[in-house]
Amino acid sequence: MDFVLSGVAACGSCLFTNPLEVVKTRMQLQGELQSRGTYRVHYRNVFHAFYTIGKVDGLAGLQKGLVPALLYQFCMNGVRLGSYAVIESSGHIRNRHGRVSTAKATLAGAASGVVGAVLASPIYLVKTHLQTQSTSSIAVGHQHKHRGMTQALVAIYREHGIVGLWRGASAAVPRVSVGSAAQLSTFSTSKELVADLQVFPKDSWLVALSAGMISSVVVVLAMTPFDVVSTRLYNQPVDPSGKGLMYKGFADCFSKTLRKEGLMGLYKGLGASYFRLGPHTILTLFFWDELLKLSQQVR
Repeated sequence: MDFVLSGVAACGSCLFTNPLEVVKTRMQLQGELQSRGTYRVHYRNVFHAFYTIGKVDGLAGLQKGLVPALLYQFCMNGVRLGSYAVIESSGHIRNRHGRVSTAKATLAGAASGVVGAVLASPIYLVKTHLQTQSTSSIAVGHQHKHRGMTQALVAIYREHGIVGLWRGASAAVPRVSVGSAAQLSTFSTSKELVADLQVFPKDSWLVALSAGMISSVVVVLAMTPFDVVSTRLYNQPVDPSGKGLMYKGFADCFSKTLRKEGLMGLYKGLGASYFRLGPHTILTLFFWDELLKLSQQVR
């Protein structure tokens, strides 16, 4: 039940944040491997990107990739948060004094993130492809010609086999493990800290909401460089054998981006990342915490 409730919580937040995911993906691909000032800027900031995509691609363009995004959230976060909930309820993230251990919570968050990332990688691949597709006048990154999630999965499998569906997983693992470790360890420790301060009544929903807000800042700062590399690896064009034409893997993409675009290239779309990951983190953790409390009451 923990796994299902975790997936439902993530899907609930995804409905609100998917347009921000589309904006973030486009901004991370804009000017890929090009020095600043040498490429056309379609999206000046998150607000301009919202306006531009809505104007050119229509309002539906802001919800591109919604179906695989929801499926990805249900599968990845269902496994990730569900696994962490089991570990937490078993008492494995606490020290001998009964307090949350940051080190144990970080390790548990990272481990649960790895499992979720590997299992859901093919869905994330297709989601990235679909969210990147746009009208040629505002297109950034490689444009894949998919008609939908099912068609994309079948086409990739037929052309590149089962291995092709997990292309980009080398970036997904560090991305989600780092993000999950930062998010869940910060959430657990912050929730305990807020409760200790007694600012809100015991078991108030405001405790989880406050902890989610703190966690959102930490996870964006820790995760954005890995998120940029992940987006680019998933979206890059490939040859007939399935080999990437722009990057050999995670380390190659990281070093090329840093060399060509500088440190800020790894934080490209930071504003969009927070507008997407911030609310997503807050809402997911809030829904997750409330659903788990409700489930415990029913039991």
